[in-house]
Amino acid sequence: MIPSRFFRLAAFAALVLIAVAACKREPTPAEEPVAARPAAASASDDYDEHSYAEPDKVAIDDLALDLALDFGARTISGTATYTLDWRDDTATALVLDTRDLTIERVEAEAPGLAWKPLEHELADRDDLLGSRLTIRSPERDVRIRVTYRTSPQASGLQWLDASMTEGKVTPFMFSQSQAIHARSWVPLQDTPRVRYTYSARVTAPADVMVLMSADNDPAAVRDGDYSFRMPQRIPSYLMAIAAGDLVFRPISARSGVWAEPAAVDRAVAEFEDTEQMIATAESLYGPYRWERYDILVLPPSFPYGGMENPRLTFATPTVIVGDKSLVALIAHELAHSWSGNLVTNSSAKDGWLNEGFTSYVENRIIEALYGKERAVMEYVISRNGLKAEIGKMSPEEQALAVRPGVVKDPDASLSAVSYDKGAWFLQFLEERFGRAEFDAFLRGYFDHFAFQSIPTSRFVEYAQEHLLDAYPGRVSREEFDAWLYEPGIPGSAPQVRSRNFGVVDSARLAWMGSGTLPPQVITGEWSTQEWVHFLEGLPETLSIEQLSQLDTAYRLTGTRNGELAQRWYPLAVRSGYVQAYPAMADFLRRIGRRKLIMPTYQALVATEAGLQFAKQQLEAARPGYHPITTASVERVIAEAKPAPGSGTSLPAEAARPAPEAGPTAPARTRMPAADGDPTRPAPSGP
Repeated sequence: MIPSRFFRLAAFAALVLIAVAACKREPTPAEEPVAARPAAASASDDYDEHSYAEPDKVAIDDLALDLALDFGARTISGTATYTLDWRDDTATALVLDTRDLTIERVEAEAPGLAWKPLEHELADRDDLLGSRLTIRSPERDVRIRVTYRTSPQASGLQWLDASMTEGKVTPFMFSQSQAIHARSWVPLQDTPRVRYTYSARVTAPADVMVLMSADNDPAAVRDGDYSFRMPQRIPSYLMAIAAGDLVFRPISARSGVWAEPAAVDRAVAEFEDTEQMIATAESLYGPYRWERYDILVLPPSFPYGGMENPRLTFATPTVIVGDKSLVALIAHELAHSWSGNLVTNSSAKDGWLNEGFTSYVENRIIEALYGKERAVMEYVISRNGLKAEIGKMSPEEQALAVRPGVVKDPDASLSAVSYDKGAWFLQFLEERFGRAEFDAFLRGYFDHFAFQSIPTSRFVEYAQEHLLDAYPGRVSREEFDAWLYEPGIPGSAPQVRSRNFGVVDSARLAWMGSGTLPPQVITGEWSTQEWVHFLEGLPETLSIEQLSQLDTAYRLTGTRNGELAQRWYPLAVRSGYVQAYPAMADFLRRIGRRKLIMPTYQALVATEAGLQFAKQQLEAARPGYHPITTASVERVIAEAKPAPGSGTSLPAEAARPAPEAGPTAPARTRMPAADGDPTRPAPSGP
């Protein structure tokens, strides 16, 4: 979970359009078609336009890494050794994907465990795909080793100075491999069509803990020398590494949290229901097959909500708000352990197989743990967003999948359509076939395709046999195909309505009509979801008096809840509410999660004054932004077309961030705690 003209000028940035699959509900707008790809597209729908690799000829079976982290140089250097499966008897070359890597030498293992040099060629750089590395192997060597080092500007890595961390003592580094950023830190067949096992030895400064998407030992001792093994086969986008001042706290025997010392206890309290989530998903869809499920809380510069790296979900700290109201993100990343990590889309154009299934499974977990109403509210929010986004898309972009034989730019394939239309489609199937029958179907699907990467056509074949043919008369093939291949939302889509949102709508309408805010007895019970719905239902602009009234009552300016901030600050910008600008500056400089900050930047650049303010915030925040975030903001600024002389002039103090905000307590979320008792009393505002 989960992509621009400007992105193509920034080498890594076009990849963001499909990297959205990394995170919960963080789709990005579709972009223009990219340049011609390195190989001609075939009629097969199992083709990956985003990779130079030729896995039908030879595929990586196992990868062994020996790496050294250099925080001073901001580089990783070492070797990657491949155990190969030669599949075509005529093949004599291994083709790998790279981006901005320095290739120092390439060797093959010779008899007697010696290594002999191999001829290789690194092609010119493509802005989107990087450089093709072709390794000549006339003897079809079983093991080949590449010695290399990364660029300090590697698109898949972020290096943070100690001052940019919570503890401010130890530097931090982490990767983001999805969608095709893995090639910026390891030369690979960087396509989900290839699944491999891997091992790694990583050396680092002795005060740094290193983790990978592998068998991390909760009791590991910091000594600067770490070893890892991933025995399950994964695609390259799920390979991950992180290093910093990290400590571990358990949640259960098989789950826990890694975080900086100052953040770990808050994270454990927020994510204490993780074991219940795992058990719930297992009861529905079969055993958890990855042994451990740990969560790594990254610095706030992480550009996404979460990334489903197997065994070690990467998570943004912006979901830690004190009341578990945003832990659907953890449910989403955990759900990827079945839909995405276990059964994987074979290319970006089939991204809905990852994200649509995962969003559906996430909602089932939320319903089981926190009740039907919470799940319904999540659905309503996501579907409202989907409807708004679809209205700006071409008909082709509104389809979930591409019909076999049709070649489409996959950069346009991951948006709210993949996440939310995909989940809606599965809810439609659940309603028509029955929950018990559909649960059995999904469990069988995950078992049947376990540890495989498939295109949409394989899902369609399986569904035809195990749903449509097994339960004739419930869903026609025409209805089924309409969801997959037609634009818009079919008229057969099941509708959900939230009783809680009905109260919110009434309160908002009453305030808009009378100027009287809803009483504390009502708003004091509102969850984050209800406050989101309240804000999303407001007009595009309000008067300064109205904004001031809301702000005084509910302390929205300076809120630490990013879901509210990403809706409040754009409203403040459009309405000329300059009182919010200092806190807005603090928000934009402190947070790097694209979903949360991009709406505010987009609102700012609509006016000349706002555009200048946006430029100032980007320059101040640039050292702490991930390269993906930086490129996204730069694109919005570069493409801005403010009306001449537009916008309210800003006082000088508006450009200065506000002092550190006091703790703004989150609203109460009505959901059971682990023991079934009500949650703690609510404060007065969100």
